[in-house]
Parts: sequence; structure tokens; C-alpha cells
Amino acid sequence: MNYAYFRHRLRFKIPGGTSRGVLRYKDSWILYAREEMKVRGIGECSIIPGLSPDVTEKLVDLFDDLSQFVGSALSKESSERLKSFPAARFALETLNLTLSNGNPFRIAGNGFTDGTEGIPINGLVWMGTKDFMMNQIREKLDSGYRCIKIKIGAIDFEDECDLLRFIRSQFSKTDIELRVDANGAFMPGEANDKLGRLAEYDLHSIEQPIATGHWEEMARLCQTTPLPIALDEELIGVESKAERRKLLETIGPQYIILKPSLIGGLAASEDWIGLAKELGVDWWVTSALESNIGLNAIAQWTHSLSPTVPQGLGTGQLFTNNISSPLTIHNGHLFYNPGVDWDLNWMER
Repeated sequence: MNYAYFRHRLRFKIPGGTSRGVLRYKDSWILYAREEMKVRGIGECSIIPGLSPDVTEKLVDLFDDLSQFVGSALSKESSERLKSFPAARFALETLNLTLSNGNPFRIAGNGFTDGTEGIPINGLVWMGTKDFMMNQIREKLDSGYRCIKIKIGAIDFEDECDLLRFIRSQFSKTDIELRVDANGAFMPGEANDKLGRLAEYDLHSIEQPIATGHWEEMARLCQTTPLPIALDEELIGVESKAERRKLLETIGPQYIILKPSLIGGLAASEDWIGLAKELGVDWWVTSALESNIGLNAIAQWTHSLSPTVPQGLGTGQLFTNNISSPLTIHNGHLFYNPGVDWDLNWMER
């Protein structure tokens, strides 16, 4: 078995605006195992600038000898090397899973992979001018989405409220579920007032209203909020089960959001879910701007959990040069079409 990798620079169709800045491209490393030029296993290491803990310059050192990370039991030394690389851990985890399943694009056989069942997802609206965001909202509604997630915190707050007011003037909360993501944009002193304003629009939840690391302030918000709060970036870098439990018990969020590429993979995500269930915290899964390779693995795993709410798995359509795949979106659901082949032209690089 031969192991290899290549960097794939994904380019956004439209620059993606967040409160941390505008993304025009992002890098992924595709890891794969092949035998006689046939791909046997595959995984993706997806890096988001300014957010992913993985240090890009050190990834090459890890990937230059992939064989040490392949197998059901990693050595203690190898596991220690991966401690600060959650995206790499996710990539190697899925590489191992696809190898053990005998199919480079399958980690779980279920109704999703056989094409009979879709996964409900939210439609993502990026930050930008008011008109730009309004056009995105209309496009998502016209495409059949019944759950929309809007990134806020980069334009005037009153303009953002106007957008939410417009949606609610056309659709009630029983027609359209609205989620907002602040990416930590609110200052602790203003967060209560802003949450009160946002609650007027019958929102489902808000992600990460204040910056990470302020556990006491976030706990106070979660105790008094008129709007359910979901922790997102707060989960990044929390490695031990004891620390994870402490975070959830201290803050007491209504939801947590699981991004396998940012928190260390599928097993780590399942650990968070187990703790959340014990403590009465709900959850959903979101992709973290992976190509279709990483998105496919996350979607298959997510379906196996029997999710009951829309998931954040609609990011595959954001890029001009994504790897062609059987993944498709119809009426606000992500589907896998087993009759469509994966594009393996990158094998010739």
C-alpha cells in the first residue's frame, strides 16, 4: 500500500464574509492510500485560516510518513504528535475508516449512502451588504430551504434586524426556522440587549454570541437569555473528557455545534454528544468548509446518528473547484446519488 497527499486550494464562488474577515479561498490536504493506482482509502484535512488549531507549516512533516498513522491502534508517540492537530486527526481517522470498510468513499453504509434518505440541512447566508444578504435569503427560500442560518456581526446591527424582520414578515417560525451565527462578535456588555432584540424575530438559536474563553460571562448569558445559545468555537481545543464536562457544566448552553475538523474527528464528536446527552444539552453537526471528500464523511456519520433537526452540511456548493462527487442538494436536503462516480482526476497529479 502506498500513501500520498496533495494540497487542494478551494476557491469561493462568492467571498465568504464572517465577523473575522472575508474568505476568498481555503486550503485542504487530501490524504489517500492506493494500491496499483487504485484508491483504497481517503481523508481530508481542512484548514480555516485564523480558526483551525493545526499549524499549516507543520502538516507536511506529519503527512510525509502517513504509514505511521494508519491502523486501528496508533502508537503512543504518534497519538501525541497529533494532539495539536484536530483537522489532521479527522483526516487520518476517516482514512482509516474507509480503508477498513474497503471503499474510499464510505465510512458507514446506511439510507444516506444508498440514496434513499436525505439529511435536512440549513441554508447558509454569508455576511455582506444588506442587499447582498437579502438576495442570498431569497435564493435559499426559493430553493426550498426551511431552515436558514445567517451570519451576523459584520454589518450594522439595525440592518441585520431589518433582514430578520423582512423574513418574519413573509414567513412565520412554523414556516421557516431561523438561526444566526455571531462568531463571537458581540461584546459581553452589549450581548444581553442584542439577544433581547434578536429574540423578537422568533429565532431558533444564536451561535457563539461572545468570544471564546469567557466561561463566566457565557454562563450568565445562557442562564438569562431569551434566545437559545449554541456553543461553536468554544469547543475547539478542549481535549480531555474532564475539561469537556467542566465546560458544559459551567456554561450550561442550550446547544453545542460539532465540527469534526475543528474538534478532532468523529470519535471526539461522539464523546461531546455523550456528555451533552447526560447534561440535557442538544446538538447538531456542521461541516467546516471541507471539500466534498470531507463533507461526504461527515454526512455519512451524521446520518448514522439519526439527527432530528437540520444540520449544517450545505457548504459543498460554495466552491468553484470542488471535487466532483455524488453529493447533491434538493429542497433543503443533502443526498448521495450512488449512480454518480467520484472525480479521481487528481490521481494523475
